[in-house]
Amino acid sequence: MTISINKKLKPFCTYDYRYYVAYGGRGSAKSWSIARILLLLASQSKIRVLCTREIQDSIKDSVHKLLKDQIDLLELKGFTVQNDTIKHTNGSEFIFTGLYRNITKIKSMEAIDICWIEEAESISAMSWQVLDPTIRKPQSRIFISFNPRYEDDIIYKNFVLEKPDNAYVVKVNWNDNKHFPAELEAQRVHMQKTNPELYLHIWEGELKKNTEELILSGRWSIEDFETPDNVHFYYGADWGFSQDPNTVNRMYIAEHSEYGSNCLYIDYELNDRPYGVEGVLTSTSLNELPNFWNRLPEIKKHTVKADSARPETISHMRQNGFRVVGAIKGANSVEEGIEYIKSFDRVIIHSRCVNTIFEAGNYKYKVDARSGQITRQIVDKNNHHIDAIRYALEDCRNGKVDWSQASTILSSMIR
Repeated sequence: MTISINKKLKPFCTYDYRYYVAYGGRGSAKSWSIARILLLLASQSKIRVLCTREIQDSIKDSVHKLLKDQIDLLELKGFTVQNDTIKHTNGSEFIFTGLYRNITKIKSMEAIDICWIEEAESISAMSWQVLDPTIRKPQSRIFISFNPRYEDDIIYKNFVLEKPDNAYVVKVNWNDNKHFPAELEAQRVHMQKTNPELYLHIWEGELKKNTEELILSGRWSIEDFETPDNVHFYYGADWGFSQDPNTVNRMYIAEHSEYGSNCLYIDYELNDRPYGVEGVLTSTSLNELPNFWNRLPEIKKHTVKADSARPETISHMRQNGFRVVGAIKGANSVEEGIEYIKSFDRVIIHSRCVNTIFEAGNYKYKVDARSGQITRQIVDKNNHHIDAIRYALEDCRNGKVDWSQASTILSSMIR
């Protein structure tokens, strides 16, 4: 039989790992795909599947109905759906139970081939410590699906922050689902525009955030907008080093917008070490940097404000035809730059600027570890595009700059 599943979950059909973990946001077809995979496996050979979650007060709280619906939809033969179990004529069996009130019962379970933990973000550390060694049949596997919640949740810590070698861990979101329905698309777009911080959690599978920690909270939104003709573009760049990416952003200021009379639109980005993408080991080399920058529309027609801490890189880019000027910066320039960005009626980020969106939703103030109070100290993390934006707007914040003076400063730094 051939069935349709989310392509990122195809490895769940193999025996290459002990743990198979799918996490992400709403509409990704995680549960739908895992249900189909399990039903396919159960129809091919005799297996015993434990379907569990932390709290299951009744069978209605389980994936029982999801499995039943898939049996009906796919018109699978040989399955018998009972009130609290699902069985196949070849001896396969699906068992449904909660962990919290049945932990002793689960400890005594034997011969489990596959355990599926649904909504695993709510699994307690105690439940996990009991369940993991209980699934001990040779070649037994544990399937885990969840929407991330907090960084210290046991499943997130064990499989996302500290991924073990014997685990296949994949993030899947709405844009990985080729059957993503139009009804959900309308909901997604509405939340993207009206509540981008909640959007990142619900639809993009990011952790929940305390909005009071977020520096740009309530100041920004995500949209697919058309850049108008005859606007003045500002370009800003932050240099990559070691694990940090090379980033560039293009933006413009609109005096008349549905959000107000003073809005910042960010319509393009470059990032050579994108967030959430594995396998990118180093940032772009100095020799390749001009080619990298040329991907940004019209960049050679405009001045680019860049971090002045790398004068040799600025000089190299000038030699390759770019109009690059080092940011003046100065005392409190970070704080003042952030306050300037926050002074706009709205910051609108185009949906294609995925790394800028990630930073906007993750750029934070430091939280005091003892009191839990939110300080005004800015955490130096998730800020490479934010820095590029600050540099680009430095002249708008400070007023017109004497470029001859700026060039003199730069020349002295290069010598």
